[in-house]
Formats: sequence, C-alpha cells, structure tokens
Amino acid sequence: MNLTTPALLFPAISLLLLAYTNRFIVLTQLIRHLHSQNQENLTDVVVRQISNLGLRIRLIRRMQAMGVLSFIFCAMAMLFVFLDMIDAGQIIFGVSIVLLLVSLVFSLYEILISTNAIEIELQDIKRKLRERDVTQ
Repeated sequence: MNLTTPALLFPAISLLLLAYTNRFIVLTQLIRHLHSQNQENLTDVVVRQISNLGLRIRLIRRMQAMGVLSFIFCAMAMLFVFLDMIDAGQIIFGVSIVLLLVSLVFSLYEILISTNAIEIELQDIKRKLRERDVTQ
C-alpha cells in the first residue's frame, strides 16, 4: 500500500458528507415548515410525518458521524504510510473503510424509510377521498 491508496477515498468521503449535509438541511427545513404551518392543528398525519422526519434526522447525524470518523481514519492512514508504518496504516485504512460502510448502511436505511413519508401522505389523500365519496 502506498500513500495514494487512502488518498483515493478523500474525494469520495467529501462528496458523501456534502450529500448527507444537504439531506439534513432539507429535512430541517421541512420540519420547520411543518411546525410553523401546523402549530394550532397538529393532525395525526403531521405528527406521524414529524416522527418519521425525527428518525431520519437521527440517522443522518449517525451517517455524518461515521463519515467524519472514516475521513479522520483515512487521514491517519495516510500519515502512518507517510511515516513508513505501513502495517499500522493498512489497519487504520481498513477501519476507515469499515466506518464508511457503516455510514453507507445508515444511508441506505434512511433512504428506505424516507418512502414512509410519502406513504403517510398517500394514506391521508386516500382517506380524504373516501370521506368525500361517502358524503356525496
């Protein structure tokens, strides 16, 4: 292993962290919007949406933490390789890859539950359509 091996992960991890941050910002804006629009009228749908969004925020926080740790370990691996401590550098690089994989698993889970938010909206629309059909 040479210095360029861990260096290859730097741009990937940086882009991943940027994507995670963008997801986080969008979710926080959505939560604030839901909160401001529905302070007086917290329907079951809004409460379920906020609960779903809260879980997603926690997952993104974990994704970001694992991504940052991966980045730190990757930098440490480069340092150890630079200092000709190849075995230690390889082990630390391996830890970096494992942390990156954990981050990606959290990301996959967050993506899978993000569809729950859409399902909640669809259920509410179907319920409203059924109520409208019954009253007509």
